[in-house]
Amino acid sequence: MQKKLLAILCGAPLLLAPTWSQAANDLPPNGKTELGEVEEVCSNFTDPEWRKAQTIDGVDIQESLLCNPDNPAEIAAFVKGTNGISMDTLMQTQLAADAITVSDDMDGDGDPDKYIIKLEVAELNGHSPDMKDPTTTFDIAPGIQPTFWVFAPKTRDMSTLSLYEPIANPLLRSPSPVIRVEQDDIIWLVLENTHYLPHSIHLHGIDHPYMDHMGGGNDGVGQTSSMDVMPGGKKTYVIKPRQAGTMYYHCHVQPHVHIPMGLQGMFVIEENRPNNWPQVFNVGAGQVRHPSVAVLEKYNSEYDLHYQSADKELHQLARSVNDPRLIAKRLNLDYDVTDAKDDYYMLNGRSFPYTLRESLVVLEKDQKVKLRVYNGTQETIAVHIHGHKPTSTHYDGVDNGPNSFITRDVHGLTPAQRLDLELSGVDDGLHSFGEGVWMFHDHVEKAFTTDGVGEGGDISLVVYKSFLNEKGIPSLHGMSLAPYFTKEFWQKKYPIWQDMDAWHSLGFPDVKAGYQPAKKAVQIVQPSSVDTPANAPGASAQAPGAAASEESSVFGKLFFGLLLGLFSYWGIIKREWLLGLFRKLVKNNLGN
Repeated sequence: MQKKLLAILCGAPLLLAPTWSQAANDLPPNGKTELGEVEEVCSNFTDPEWRKAQTIDGVDIQESLLCNPDNPAEIAAFVKGTNGISMDTLMQTQLAADAITVSDDMDGDGDPDKYIIKLEVAELNGHSPDMKDPTTTFDIAPGIQPTFWVFAPKTRDMSTLSLYEPIANPLLRSPSPVIRVEQDDIIWLVLENTHYLPHSIHLHGIDHPYMDHMGGGNDGVGQTSSMDVMPGGKKTYVIKPRQAGTMYYHCHVQPHVHIPMGLQGMFVIEENRPNNWPQVFNVGAGQVRHPSVAVLEKYNSEYDLHYQSADKELHQLARSVNDPRLIAKRLNLDYDVTDAKDDYYMLNGRSFPYTLRESLVVLEKDQKVKLRVYNGTQETIAVHIHGHKPTSTHYDGVDNGPNSFITRDVHGLTPAQRLDLELSGVDDGLHSFGEGVWMFHDHVEKAFTTDGVGEGGDISLVVYKSFLNEKGIPSLHGMSLAPYFTKEFWQKKYPIWQDMDAWHSLGFPDVKAGYQPAKKAVQIVQPSSVDTPANAPGASAQAPGAAASEESSVFGKLFFGLLLGLFSYWGIIKREWLLGLFRKLVKNNLGN
């Protein structure tokens, strides 16, 4: 009985609290945020003929159903070399005439065995000493432009699309291009340093001698192998790789800065086969439109998937000044990589939704696709493909052997690791759950955000061919993608769920609107004095002292709530004394 009485005494005031406090918790009405300019998912800029399967100068090129397919003329040059294609084909590219030189079928198997491959260093989203705006732009998502340094095929002409368009030409982009050569071929990899800082190339995991045949260092490490390549200089790395596999290359000058700045790329050594002409460059990674003979023995198509991340602070520092000495100081001395926090997550140089334009994996029922995955981020990634369980066949370019193949739906890679996956379209409930549009991404949750905004990051899709239209846009059955193709969304100005219902119940509150307490039956919204001039038609005059009265009312409610809380707390502390007093009063009343 005593416990029940105590509960009643303490609980009664609290039952009244919601009614008393309601006026202090009134909310403004729902607002509606207007959507900014929406980009087309896929514009008509790309020539639709580029998507078709075709043969150019004897090079068979697979179809690419993507929105932004590679230029077929460039594919022909990447396969036959710039010295092995017609002048007409070369003029349809922006490659230098000596970008790729192929020659010498030394073993008589119908393909060249000597390659001279030339790379430059380009800067994206940087600026020149006489300009503040970026001079060669590359957007990873709408309005998002980190500064990158990248290796690029040697080019001619302009770095931009035209005099009036600052967008980088397609050969200059992140990530650095995938390089493909054949096992046992002689490769001269020439770095022509067109940048304002020193750079080098380290051939990570690739079979190469410590010194080249001329007695020069061949490992790309300034402290042990050879001097760094200074601005305007050049260096030739000579290799004859004996083992096939998926490897990579990167700059080894201040690698804690230069690698995350973008000087990293996949390097694939294809198995030796007769009449095998590898596609030397796969610019931007993604689909390989001329797979090797060895790949086509087992697979219908092949894709390179290069995962990257970027710390916004580092990439902003890279363009905070335009003096190379100050840039070197800020990046190598002022910037502390141990405090780094990645803000951008990319697949093949783009973040969602731009990944939908060029990093889709297209699959057909019962077909098999080879995926080469490289972790170029600073942390472990966990690659997950919805609706499928791909099989890992190689780690770091080493064949696991059939008895060690692993089939699972999440595959982990630590930084710098590579993984070869077999993706099957066989609908057996294990390898594939059936045709559709299936998401794939790094399952570390922050990796599907862009500067903290989701969904973004390295999200992309595995799309069965029957779910693609003629422009490479998947047939989706969920929410609209329009907000993702606006700058406002990535600037955190647009609530993605705002238009899910007619009341915009999950949009931003309209804090500028005047409103009466919600306990009134009719809510009257009055324009604020800031938005509506006092002499405008329909403007209502506010009585003198009304604002002060409203403010006083709010403070009165707060004060009353505070007193109520203190009284309740005091009652609990003094409950024994109060209970004794109550008993005494009851006893006296009963006695009378």
